[in-house]
Amino acid sequence: MTDTQTAGANSETGSPPVASPDAEAGTHAKMTMVEALNLALHDAMAADSKVLVLGEEVADPQEGGVMGVTKGLSTKYGEDRVRSTPISEQAIIGAAIGAAVGGYKPVAEIMLMNFITVAMDMITNHAAKLRFMSGGQTGVPIVIRTMTGSGFSTGGQHSDYLEAWFAHTAGIKVVAPSNPDDAYGLMRAAIDDPDPVLFIENLPSYWTPGPVSKQIVPIGKAKVAREGSDVTIIGHSMMITLSLAVAEALSQEGISVEVIDLRTISPWDKATVLDSVRKTGRAIVVHEAVKQFGIGAEIASVINEELFGKLKAPVQRLGGAFSAVPFSKPLEAAFAPTVASITAAVREAVKQS
Repeated sequence: MTDTQTAGANSETGSPPVASPDAEAGTHAKMTMVEALNLALHDAMAADSKVLVLGEEVADPQEGGVMGVTKGLSTKYGEDRVRSTPISEQAIIGAAIGAAVGGYKPVAEIMLMNFITVAMDMITNHAAKLRFMSGGQTGVPIVIRTMTGSGFSTGGQHSDYLEAWFAHTAGIKVVAPSNPDDAYGLMRAAIDDPDPVLFIENLPSYWTPGPVSKQIVPIGKAKVAREGSDVTIIGHSMMITLSLAVAEALSQEGISVEVIDLRTISPWDKATVLDSVRKTGRAIVVHEAVKQFGIGAEIASVINEELFGKLKAPVQRLGGAFSAVPFSKPLEAAFAPTVASITAAVREAVKQS
């Protein structure tokens, strides 16, 4: 599936039109994640003329992005500030880094997360390191937007979660919202951050509506998405949606599940996670990225180091299978954690005391 083929997804997936910020119904209006991100970009560009947007098909003559996230921006702010680029991830990131060093705040879109591999050198060796290598004199305030997620049979080159690669890279922050409110708040925070931020959007979550408060969400601060007392589930992105469904179902059986939405993967909020696990005594870390060498290993290790002797059960990790994301629908469904697999992990944890 090429970039051009992916562009057809806007009509194929039935994405709704993006609400104009001028028609905004005030604080706590309900909107999709697509609309929330669009509003965040509108607000950021209105507040600061140094905010730029660039990427493949992001301007309105190309329909405002493959999913409509940037719809309306070039019409309102001009194509000098919202620029569609050639299909070249290196060019997009290289131009964004140059603009950032020159005093701008570029928001660069890499259409799908797998394509970010083409620009890894510029991201890890330039954007992430310039502050270190300049003695703190040169920051690179760019936001790299990218989407991913299994569930649409887009295959092994279009569906990977690669957050661990970047969480392992000093100098770059990694965020992944699970709902429209956090999508707005984290995007505004990312644009204002003085360092590069990788902003991971989950494709299956794009059209799930929710209230948007327009509050800035601090980078590095997790959220207790649901309080509980028996076991803590820690995750981000789509895994929070699944974990909340598990928690609700198990509450009918008398099992109380606390759900921690990381929101920021790097730097992750150790204090909130440890406080929760200290209370419940049990922890399950869930992510769609493959389990091996994933961020769950880091979180599990810290929990064990900090709370050894206080845990009621071993920390569990759930992640994707150690394979490419399958194209086959039945295999794809078996690839990532599910409500059933998370439920089984919770049941196993609460058996142990």
